[in-house]
Amino acid sequence: MVRIRMWQNPPRPELPKPGVIKKPSSPKQPVQQGKNQSPEEINRKATQEILGELDQLIGLKSVKKLVREIQAFVEIQRLRQKEKLLFEPMVLHMIFKGNPGTGKTTVARIIGRLFKEMGVLPKGHLIEVERADLVGEYIGHTAAKTRDQIKKAIGGILFIDEAYSLARGGEKDFGKEAIDSMVTSMENNKDNLIIILAGYQDEMNYFLETNPGLRSRFPIHITFPDYSIEDLMNIANLMLKQRQYLLASLAEDELSKIIEQQTKKHQHSGNARLVRNLIERAMRMQAVRLVNKKNISRQDLMTIQKEDLTQALEEI
Repeated sequence: MVRIRMWQNPPRPELPKPGVIKKPSSPKQPVQQGKNQSPEEINRKATQEILGELDQLIGLKSVKKLVREIQAFVEIQRLRQKEKLLFEPMVLHMIFKGNPGTGKTTVARIIGRLFKEMGVLPKGHLIEVERADLVGEYIGHTAAKTRDQIKKAIGGILFIDEAYSLARGGEKDFGKEAIDSMVTSMENNKDNLIIILAGYQDEMNYFLETNPGLRSRFPIHITFPDYSIEDLMNIANLMLKQRQYLLASLAEDELSKIIEQQTKKHQHSGNARLVRNLIERAMRMQAVRLVNKKNISRQDLMTIQKEDLTQALEEI
């Protein structure tokens, strides 16, 4: 259980550059520490900037809503404590459910920075691990590996991807030892560690059923839906814009058809990873098409044609 230390007022972190799934927005001016601004006002402005960055992510409406609810509740509990009212100590360990490429890691990073600004976490950084980073090959090895990863995450968030894999091997599997070490560390680091378990929705539901003690320790569950076709097209156009490319008219129609076909064909294709792979491969196909051409124009260098996307699809 993570308890909030309401008296903390950590310095604000530098905001990272926009990621590939953010909507384009006008440049923001950094928060300046003016003479008449209190530390609380500075932190409040920085918190709003981070929430604004969350809002700029494409799609994820339900995810944004829940994150804002969590932020608001934490803030109100802080104010209640300040006024000497009863307040709720919050357990902020979380379960992220969703397919790969639906923004789970991106949102986890934003939450880490948000909680740092609010005084919930001292550092707010994210350490991302999977089974291989936690589970060892002999008795005692797993506990040591798990402790090492948790030590790196102290003050921030430990993000365990495909967490359900820790319970796949049965009672004799070393994954159970990793879970036990994780639970112990949660108890020993109540004030400066948040753990997020992430994975496919069905697998995570099964994982929690086989480990009933974890459900109470991870009370916040956030489901990341697959992106709609419109969202994926927006992500594709933003990725291209950030790289100074654009789609020809026929290429845009072709990309929409490819995305629609792939999302129907494969259960887990409605995500940004599919789009990123398509765009990156189309850029390579464009390069192959142009490299021996004479008199290449600026427009040629920028434009992705239908054939580039068609050839990129063959590699998927």
